[in-house]
Amino acid sequence: MKKVTEGRKMWFSVMAIFLTNVVVFILFDDYERKVIAPLNDSNDLHLFIFSIIVMCLLGYILYRYAKRMDERISREQLAKESAMRRELTQNISHELKTPVASILGYTDTILQNPYMSEEQRKKFIERTNIQAQRLTALLQDISTLNKMDYAADRLNKERVNISELVSDIVEETQLALEQQQMTLHNCLPEDICVMGNTTMLYSIFRNLTDNAVNYAGTGAVIEISAQPNGKYWDFTFSDNGIGVPPEHLPRIFERFYRLDKGRSRSMGGTGLGLAIVKNAVLLHGGNITVENAPQGGLCFHFSIKR
Repeated sequence: MKKVTEGRKMWFSVMAIFLTNVVVFILFDDYERKVIAPLNDSNDLHLFIFSIIVMCLLGYILYRYAKRMDERISREQLAKESAMRRELTQNISHELKTPVASILGYTDTILQNPYMSEEQRKKFIERTNIQAQRLTALLQDISTLNKMDYAADRLNKERVNISELVSDIVEETQLALEQQQMTLHNCLPEDICVMGNTTMLYSIFRNLTDNAVNYAGTGAVIEISAQPNGKYWDFTFSDNGIGVPPEHLPRIFERFYRLDKGRSRSMGGTGLGLAIVKNAVLLHGGNITVENAPQGGLCFHFSIKR
């Protein structure tokens, strides 16, 4: 089915209003008749024909204008999408370059030094493995975003128990939480169920948890809560950590955007976690916002359609 463009919408709207006004004006004779009557008067007939001619001319002029407007909008959208694709390609290339260069450097060193000690060789292999894992995580995140961008309508949806899903994430991240001396309070009601994609819903809560573990700071407290709101569940994911400078908040969901690039890479982050969170929330009919909490730390508010 062909998409109705903004220009066509304008054209149909104006023509419908004009035609309705002409018909009512003619059939009710300047709105003075109480009932619809035939056009017996020659003046009425001539006026009706004249109105049709004017409507056709107006329609043609509006059609040309609407067509030019659609072409301009299309060019602007293509230019914007092209710029975004170039920026994304550059970012991906930049992010891939670092782990690939590290892997090549470590492996070249091992190959060129056959008499390297076993301990040194093991250290280089471990570093190579870490970079390979980082590269794998980056490719997985890119694949996830591509699925949401280009194959969202083909994602399987089923009944998902959010309460159980978050409980599983708490268990999976328990060791990382203990290492950072952090506490996670899961305040979700029991049996929060929605229709959605399990993988994408998991990515929302897992990425938010990983983000807090990596950047909230040692000893921070994380809290996850929710309440029903009509057709939605409203979730709050907050921590009392170090927060984010206000000037960075508007860009926090951008792909590959980092506050501290060096620190983010050392933490193993791909720079795509929060972008995945936002896209997954939108995919499930909701919206997401973030703010610095009054007590310190970040506070994410997002909704998911039931």
